[in-house]
Amino acid sequence: MLTSKQRKELEALANSAETIFQIGKGGVNENLITSVKEALMSRELVKVAVLNNSELKAKELIGELAQKTAAEPVAARGNKIILYKLSDKDGIRHLLS
Repeated sequence: MLTSKQRKELEALANSAETIFQIGKGGVNENLITSVKEALMSRELVKVAVLNNSELKAKELIGELAQKTAAEPVAARGNKIILYKLSDKDGIRHLLS
């Protein structure tokens, strides 16, 4: 479980990261989950955009997406979701206090 300080640090790192996934009208499906899992393994930190045509908002989707990808929910701000999952690689974990 992440502390609030770690969440803020991860959110700051995600500010400069590009959004690599989008959730639209189709919502969260198996293809999206698989792709996000793979991205988390290589990047540790993933930013997802929730499009305007989605039936649900980012705050409603972050829990479901985090649970299905076994990731830590970092933040849901506006239409963006930020997820973190510690990988076996020497990634960004050393940046967290």
